[in-house]
Amino acid sequence: MRRFRRESWYLLLIVLVLNVTMGCIHSIRCKPKNFRDSVTVLEVTASIDSNPTSIDESSGVVLRYRTPHFRASARVLVPPVSGKETWTVGWIQACNHMEFYNKYGSKGMSSWELPDLRDSKIQAISDSDGVNYPWYGNTTETCTIVGPTRRETKFTVSMNDNFYPSVTWGVPVSDSNAPQLTSIRRDQSFTTWLVAINQATNETIALQTVKWRMQLHIEVFPEKPLGHRAKLLEPSAQEQPTILTKNEPIPPNALVKPNANDAQVLMWRPKTGEPAVVIPPKY
Repeated sequence: MRRFRRESWYLLLIVLVLNVTMGCIHSIRCKPKNFRDSVTVLEVTASIDSNPTSIDESSGVVLRYRTPHFRASARVLVPPVSGKETWTVGWIQACNHMEFYNKYGSKGMSSWELPDLRDSKIQAISDSDGVNYPWYGNTTETCTIVGPTRRETKFTVSMNDNFYPSVTWGVPVSDSNAPQLTSIRRDQSFTTWLVAINQATNETIALQTVKWRMQLHIEVFPEKPLGHRAKLLEPSAQEQPTILTKNEPIPPNALVKPNANDAQVLMWRPKTGEPAVVIPPKY
């Protein structure tokens, strides 16, 4: 009788072990590790070059300046993709805030504006290249993985951004090129995401979030000779970007048309009188 009971317990134990083991195997087969859980960001870097904004007075019509570059780079590891899926991993950028004022002494000022962002109708606006929505670009900025793949895929995606505008010496609503520009102020903020998007389902995964800002103040003395008019006041070095420890959600307007370049409008805001549109938005 004791032997029978002992063997019965052994049989019961074997059945339980087999059930648990087969249950685990069944669970693994039914629930393979998905892309969201398997993609790994190995390294992310973000910086703004240490050189100050440079000023170019070679033209008698416009003043040009070039800001230091913002640069972001990420190394990404994607394990083998078992299904017939296509994923693109890359950088998406949106402008959250823009102040861009060019003062012309007592005459007034011109300003590049994003009306919907200015009026708080949207939280951010796409800073795509205007072609490859929603991506910032499609060369070094993105990498596409087409499944199924047998081996892991390791790659680097990188981007850079800076400003190189032209500002008229003369009042933009005047036919005269007589220099009257007295100052330029600019303050823009951006959020940049490292993102993975499923090309079939549009499933979007934010992998990393970076915040950065570009500021400048240029004082101009229009009475001085060309080549000696403008002086950079601040900053001599930009504050460095912040790589967030917790990802921010991507606003809808960061993923669709229009981009900032197509939505911006150049306004003339005189000291007296009504504002006027100098350059309307393209979109």
